Amino acid sequence: MATVSLIIPVYNEASHLEEFLQIIDRLSFSISKELVIIDDCSADNSAAIIKKFPFQSKVVFLKQPFNLGKGSAIRTGIIKASGDFIAIQDADLEYDTADLPRLLQPLIEGKADVVYGSRFRKDSNQVHRTFHYLVNRSLTLLSNVLSGLYFSDMETCYKVFRSDIIKNIVLESDRFGFEPEITAKIARLKIRVLEMPISYFPRAYLEGKKITWKDGLAALWQILYYNAIKSGKGCYCTTLPSKYIPSGRQWF
Repeated sequence: MATVSLIIPVYNEASHLEEFLQIIDRLSFSISKELVIIDDCSADNSAAIIKKFPFQSKVVFLKQPFNLGKGSAIRTGIIKASGDFIAIQDADLEYDTADLPRLLQPLIEGKADVVYGSRFRKDSNQVHRTFHYLVNRSLTLLSNVLSGLYFSDMETCYKVFRSDIIKNIVLESDRFGFEPEITAKIARLKIRVLEMPISYFPRAYLEGKKITWKDGLAALWQILYYNAIKSGKGCYCTTLPSKYIPSGRQWF
């Protein structure tokens, strides 16, 4: 039976981590589920909470030796994931986990290779924090222009991939640069990409939000670098299935 691996980076999430683990452990899909949890050297007792939690799901728990950032944790998780599909899940309560099965379904049905969940592509009157909204929309617009893929929310956490794609992309970003980097690199591939609406409940910094204006500036550089400066060489593993490689591309 097919399996989906949820890659879950954790850093100092102790205040709400047990509630989150209860929700994600109960979450069901039409296929098997694997939780790949990476503690990014938390300074609180997040790791202890994870170790004590009575999981019913299959769990792979990894601990980073140093605090290396979300992107680094995702790389570690992707290597260890065994699922046919891989989804990214933050260890907070900003996203509604009930959206994940719906995002995964087009991949299960063979109708898509990558699905992004958009916080902005929806009809409800959802309120966003002004600064983050404007930064996200601006970065997404620049990414769209340079990558050639049209998204309404490039910076979304909810991204779901076929494993044979994401495991064969060479990822470099350590912090929040994963989002623009992966978007630039999938844009060069011959794949089917969908974007679907999701729910979102933004946290304030007092509630543990970690991304800052510095990460916004870094994302601006990463969008330029991965789309306009860095070529495709060195971006993909030689084991990338040929069906995803556009004709005439010499990356290896």
